[in-house]
Amino acid sequence: MKLTIEDLDKISDKLKKTMLLREGDGIGSGIFHLMLCAGTGCISNKSSRVKEALDREIKKHGLEEKIHVVITGCNGFCAVGPVMTVLPDGIFYENLTEADIPFLVEEHFINKRPVKKFMHRQNSLGDGIPYLKDINFFANQTLIVLRNRGLIDPEKIDEYIARDGYKAFAKALTKMKSEEIINEIKKSSLRGRGGAGFPTGLKWESCRNSPGDVKYIICNADEGDPGAYMDRSIIELDPHAVLEGMLIGAIAIGAKEGYVYIRTEYPLARERLSTAIEQAREYGLIGENIFNTGFSFDISIKQGAGAFVCGEETSLIASIEGRYPEPRMRPPFPVQKGVWGMPTCINNVETWATVPKIINYGAEWFYKIGSEKSKGTKIFSLVGKITNTGLIEVPMGITLKEIIYDIGGGIPDNKKFKAVQTGGPSGGCIPSELINLPVDYERLAEAGAIMGSGGMIVMDEDTCMVDVAKYFIEFTADESCGKCTSCRDGASALLGILEKITRGEGEESDLEFMEELSHAIKDASMCGLGQTLPNPVLSTLHYFKDEYKEHINKKCPAKVCKALIKYHILESKCTGCTLCAIKCPVKAISGDKKQLHKIDQNTCIKCGMCKEVCKFKAVSVD
Repeated sequence: MKLTIEDLDKISDKLKKTMLLREGDGIGSGIFHLMLCAGTGCISNKSSRVKEALDREIKKHGLEEKIHVVITGCNGFCAVGPVMTVLPDGIFYENLTEADIPFLVEEHFINKRPVKKFMHRQNSLGDGIPYLKDINFFANQTLIVLRNRGLIDPEKIDEYIARDGYKAFAKALTKMKSEEIINEIKKSSLRGRGGAGFPTGLKWESCRNSPGDVKYIICNADEGDPGAYMDRSIIELDPHAVLEGMLIGAIAIGAKEGYVYIRTEYPLARERLSTAIEQAREYGLIGENIFNTGFSFDISIKQGAGAFVCGEETSLIASIEGRYPEPRMRPPFPVQKGVWGMPTCINNVETWATVPKIINYGAEWFYKIGSEKSKGTKIFSLVGKITNTGLIEVPMGITLKEIIYDIGGGIPDNKKFKAVQTGGPSGGCIPSELINLPVDYERLAEAGAIMGSGGMIVMDEDTCMVDVAKYFIEFTADESCGKCTSCRDGASALLGILEKITRGEGEESDLEFMEELSHAIKDASMCGLGQTLPNPVLSTLHYFKDEYKEHINKKCPAKVCKALIKYHILESKCTGCTLCAIKCPVKAISGDKKQLHKIDQNTCIKCGMCKEVCKFKAVSVD
């Protein structure tokens, strides 16, 4: 069924009551929408079984007319899934299991007693009911890209349309010239969210002005950073926002065809994106002669095989064309000569999903959000040694402290915050003394880090910064395409020195050499992978040089590097319970029951299992 612009309004009007109820207007109506997260994280924790149980119990009690179970994308609070929000009340349930559902349905929806033991608890809420809006993790965010989070079923295009979906596309297509669209994006100061932060409007303008009758646009969904899942989650929760942004970009640039390049490790995101494309094509929002305006545009999905270097634009283009994915020299830039030699505009998922909001609400609205040179919001995957792990959207310029403590809930077990790594494997480690640093492109760069695509890994006092640098260099050394000698051999050389230091074989001269080598790799590498590869080394050398020196003196302060530590059983605390001996995977612990146990240092693999299972804190690490 091909839609007209008027049909968009009709669909929106038809579902208006439903959407208003979910937003809080239906309190007291007796109608409930159970918004159950079905993002990758919650599905892995068996949210599908929770849904089946909900459906059974609702049918059993004859509540089908009053209670509707709605599958949503990622809710954001990934550490406590499966999660479910009861709307319009805004009651938030977490860590649900199939077994919890009969009691939950009977208590909450029959006996009218919301079940506190399934709710999120935080000290500031006391004994009251923790409504979604009161939970710090949610309350301290600013949603633009994630505005539909937990409010729509991502597999139903009508629900997206009912939340002003495709309204911006209709406006751009029928009321704006391509130059006006580009100028609006330029005035907003939107910068590419894929990592480099290049001005989006300027990129679009360059592509539009490049000679060529055929032009392409690409959505880069090849998210490969360890601990990062921003793009995957956006597609899973709101795929039509990405498609609408691409459609608007196509009008502005003059493209007739686009690709979404998505890694094959994202099956759910790929499936929902494919469904969204089919639905949009059925409605005539993708295809030939859209809204009878003469504008035509189609979108195809291209799967990547998981090569980290394909996040780099020219490598991605090579992969789409069926060639070996490696970068090429620039210029010419992709906006001049991209896919099949034609001008090509590449933006990442978050950037495309931001565009419809700017067209709907105006450049001035967007420009007012954020810091002086970094406008709007940014999505981060907040992971590591943090109480509230999850996907967050915050205004540019927010401080690290606000993210880590106000949203993230601080460091578990009262541990000390040590550092945060931003920007993925090519990012930098920012120390605790810079906890008040505003998070934007400029300030992160000044601190020796980068924004990257939005990975944010928090580290506590038990983290070894030399080991962290080694981990990221090991990753990038493995992912280097090998085209540049500086990147290929330089990464291997850096890794070799870091391994030497963590074995306690390092020398003072290694530190100076690593710094020199890092700068040489940055200067001589062709693409962004090599140019940013040394950042973990340079930032940790800058802020944690004493920790490197401790390793050279054969000590690991965090007691992480196995070659530099030993496990001992304390005579004063050992009760001879034998648990450590039972659990030791290599049988390195000996001792009779109720007698002092000992660890054979020649056999011990320093896995830490003995310390983990000991209930009497009798195992120490030196």
